[in-house]
Amino acid sequence: MQLDMSAEELKSALNRLRRAQGQLAGVIRMIEEGRDCEDVVTQLAAVSRALDRAGFAIIATGLEQCMTSEDPEVRDSAQMRARLEKLFLSLA
Repeated sequence: MQLDMSAEELKSALNRLRRAQGQLAGVIRMIEEGRDCEDVVTQLAAVSRALDRAGFAIIATGLEQCMTSEDPEVRDSAQMRARLEKLFLSLA
């Protein structure tokens, strides 16, 4: 199944991923500079949240596409449901 996101959904997901990318670069820099452990962990948690939000948005789009698909093989496929469930749980 190919993910078909609207321009707005794509922009939002990419913005979240870019934000996480910037935060991760900051974490790497902090570690290289020997910064305080608590500060590093706080920033690492922010990266994790940003990635989770982007992932959930992408998975939600995939779920919506499957549920509204006209193709009964996509909509009613137990295999497809299992794949989407596995993706969703991978972020939990």
